[in-house]
Amino acid sequence: MKKITQITACTLLLAATMLPACKKDFLNTLPLEQVQADETWKDPALAEAFVNGVYGGLYEGGFDEQMLASISDEAIFTHAGRNINTINQGILNPSSPGWENRHTNFLDMYNFIRTANIAIENLPKATFENQALKDRLMGEARFLRAYYYHQLLRFYGGIPLITKIYVLNEDYLVARSTYAEVSNFILKESDAAYALLKGKPRIRGRATDLTVLALKSRQLIYDASDLHDMAKATAKSPDVLGKFPKFELIGFKTGAQTARWQAAKVAAKAVLDEAGSGYKTDLAGPVPVNEGRKNYLSIAMGGGSKHPDADPAVATTNEFLFVRTFTAERAEGAQQHGLRNGPNGYNNWAGNTPIQELVDDYEMMDGTRFDWNNATHKADPYENRDPRFYASILYDGAPWKPRGRAEDPANEIQTGTYFVGNTRIVGLDTRQGPIENWNGSFTGYYFRKFIDPDPALRDNTGRQNVPWPYFRYTEAIFNYAEACIELGEDAEALTWINKIRFRAGMPALTETGDALRQRYRNERRIEMAYEEQRYFDARRWMIAPQTLGRKTTYIQVEGRLKAGATAPVPYRRDETKFDYTYKPVINNDLENRRWLDKMYFRPFSLGETQRNKLLEQNPGY
Repeated sequence: MKKITQITACTLLLAATMLPACKKDFLNTLPLEQVQADETWKDPALAEAFVNGVYGGLYEGGFDEQMLASISDEAIFTHAGRNINTINQGILNPSSPGWENRHTNFLDMYNFIRTANIAIENLPKATFENQALKDRLMGEARFLRAYYYHQLLRFYGGIPLITKIYVLNEDYLVARSTYAEVSNFILKESDAAYALLKGKPRIRGRATDLTVLALKSRQLIYDASDLHDMAKATAKSPDVLGKFPKFELIGFKTGAQTARWQAAKVAAKAVLDEAGSGYKTDLAGPVPVNEGRKNYLSIAMGGGSKHPDADPAVATTNEFLFVRTFTAERAEGAQQHGLRNGPNGYNNWAGNTPIQELVDDYEMMDGTRFDWNNATHKADPYENRDPRFYASILYDGAPWKPRGRAEDPANEIQTGTYFVGNTRIVGLDTRQGPIENWNGSFTGYYFRKFIDPDPALRDNTGRQNVPWPYFRYTEAIFNYAEACIELGEDAEALTWINKIRFRAGMPALTETGDALRQRYRNERRIEMAYEEQRYFDARRWMIAPQTLGRKTTYIQVEGRLKAGATAPVPYRRDETKFDYTYKPVINNDLENRRWLDKMYFRPFSLGETQRNKLLEQNPGY
């Protein structure tokens, strides 16, 4: 220790003697890699850089390696040991809450809320003269703080509201605010942010006046839903939510649900009116099938693909009210969404794979439901389906990118087993195949939505630039239609729902009453697949026991060479030479899913309740 001290002292002395004589204030020099806090609010570029940091709480959007889709009835996560099964099997508890994404992690969210609070407190005192920039930055910071509270609210219910900057030696214990208090705060902040952002340039990837309206619309549609209405929630969950003594922490104990639906309707219509239109939402009838597929692919790519079927003009419309953008220079993990989720036969990882429950909910082209009891449907379940199916799911025989392997010159997905006499051929994209079989799908399906189909982009080596859609104009249409249905305004709801169906190439809905409600819910499920909607929708509608709690179903595909036919070498799908059979199979080997009503809300971790003795636990834990 003594030797180190002597060396350090000598080094400092030598450095001091080498300084020019006029530099007597050298000890007051600021670190070149740091900026003093008070300097930040004197310079417009530094202030903007600080608010840019508040956006960091958005992380990769919904492109986590483990997606929220895999704790819903959209997908299952292939790789064991990631704690997703802890949630899906209902064994989560405060000591073992299971997998968290970034928006369920208290520390992460409150760190960014604190950063937003710093900006909100300091921007009014900023000394630079650009008032328009100050207003924009304040509007963005207030939106982001509201959005982070919205994320926590929809996972946990009421949480502590922190709107000040804490310093050392303060009392950090804060009780949960009620659900209504947090919701009202989000709505108030949205109004304030809207006033600051109205008239400012709408910059892609940054919060705008339309973004704020979209957040307000979503918050109000959640507020109106059964999960947050005491009468409805306790009737549907008498043993858990009904026995919770402080329902005000998770919903509204008073006030008419009808009034909340009316408020949701007004807020959604404000988005539609302000934005004017989304992407091709002004059609008078359904487009042709191929055009419907291209429309949906274009939306999924968000203008980030060079594939000729993906219309880049979608990015210039108001379809995307708020997105997380990516560029090649950033080299972020989200840009490897194709690698994380694509077929193992392409050297991808098959992380989040679609389950049969989702596949079965894609309608037939004529608008009727798919039915395994229908002999025609069962004989070829991938024929004549909703065009969005083909832009969302990779299935046995689906065309895909050039594989670059002699075993598959046709570049088709192979998730089946094929027989030529006594010779058994295992599909390249199966868990028994010759290519990275440990990464194969259990379900017989792979993601296609959000994976750039550009054949020049190899998923295992390149990075895609597909943005994550936080808020879409289409979601506002759904919010408006849902509120109209709940208010008995079926004709108005149909007008707007059919705009979405026409763009996809699907026929108009005509139902009314509860039949319309069910068709609407399925339409929302299909259109918004993998966009972090289904997990929340199933909970707020309180249909989770029948949906999220179902056992997962996979597909088994077999192809047998017809008598007298000559097999193509190497194998490729050919209905003229092979007879194909499809068998849905319930499989609990990977996850034995079940639903318990405590799962309507996440548990606060034991660590959080130990740190904050005022943090009351959620029902059922």
